Amino acid sequence: MQRMSDFDRIRPYHDHEVAEVVQRIVNHPQLPAAAAKIIMPKALKTTGIGAWLARWLVRKKTKKLTSVADCQRLIAEYFDALIASTTSGLTVSGLKNLHPGQPYLFISNHRDIVMDSSLMNYLLHTAGLPTCRMAVGDNLLKHELAADLMRLNKSFVIERDVAGTKAAYKVLHRTSRYIRQSIEEGVSVWIAQREGRAKDGWDRTDPAVLKMLGLAHKEVGGSDGVENMVARYTVIPVSVGYELDPCAGAKAHELYLTDRDGSYVKAVEEDVKSIITGLVGQKGRVHIHFGEPIPASCDSPPAIADAIDRSVLSNMRVYPTQVKAVQMLGDTESEAAEVCALPEVMSIFDAASRSCPDQERPFFLCQYANLIKNRREFLAGEFSRLQS
Repeated sequence: MQRMSDFDRIRPYHDHEVAEVVQRIVNHPQLPAAAAKIIMPKALKTTGIGAWLARWLVRKKTKKLTSVADCQRLIAEYFDALIASTTSGLTVSGLKNLHPGQPYLFISNHRDIVMDSSLMNYLLHTAGLPTCRMAVGDNLLKHELAADLMRLNKSFVIERDVAGTKAAYKVLHRTSRYIRQSIEEGVSVWIAQREGRAKDGWDRTDPAVLKMLGLAHKEVGGSDGVENMVARYTVIPVSVGYELDPCAGAKAHELYLTDRDGSYVKAVEEDVKSIITGLVGQKGRVHIHFGEPIPASCDSPPAIADAIDRSVLSNMRVYPTQVKAVQMLGDTESEAAEVCALPEVMSIFDAASRSCPDQERPFFLCQYANLIKNRREFLAGEFSRLQS
């Protein structure tokens, strides 16, 4: 009988569990419809025959999967087609900062539930580098099918739905120890710079995330452990930028209601809907940059957060959709896109903007415009946690 580990509640699946999990996935009643939206041609995505064909294809493709590596190779095949059909090109820079055999702690901005880390892992895979374990919130794993798919793809759980200070500290400490163990085993880890997506497009690192990472390095009677964490990990900031956000309309609706009512209650399976929309929606051009390692001289949460934000923001690509959003919000400062406008992309952006109710449109536009405003403020030196 296998001994239970303290990490079994949160870890990804192991190779010996793959066959059972795959069987559970292919038999799940919601798989055909979800898979059809992702892998079937447009004419079949929402039809009964499309769902039937999707299940048949998934069964055929998964029959001989016996390891997590097998699963990731299959996912990479689908991502080839997904990138070709939903983007105007995926580009990458900064791979020279990564070296085979070196585990990294990747910390990136967070715009899409699944695509941010999945595209990063796809690029690592295609570059011949090891993929990483990815942190996901437990709210995403309440749906059995989504939970199985994500944990099969090297995702581990950040537990948030806990009551009480002691319980919260315990689960955060467990997460921190799991990340430390992963990196000490030579396995890289990805985590977002803040809890949840930056739905308003304002990418800033939450020092609380860094304090959590430092818990496993805290010494008795010592500091919060963050300085030890940076000395032991190679921390790589990652910039993830999309020309179009398929979920921008839904985010604008949530932001508007939150502003109006003071809170927002998600509908049942809203996160799953966002995952599928993010996967199959048009994203325009996508660029990912792997930054240089955070220097060990950054030995406090504010200093590390500043260094991550400087790297993330300075290496984000400015797209024409973002420039247009700034202009539509009445900003008179001149700003230039870093790439030429694509008529088909601008047409999608314009249509999405027009479809927003008038009261929600400013929240839609801010998601695009805030990258430029954030860069102006931060990189001009007007903002720093070290000054506050």
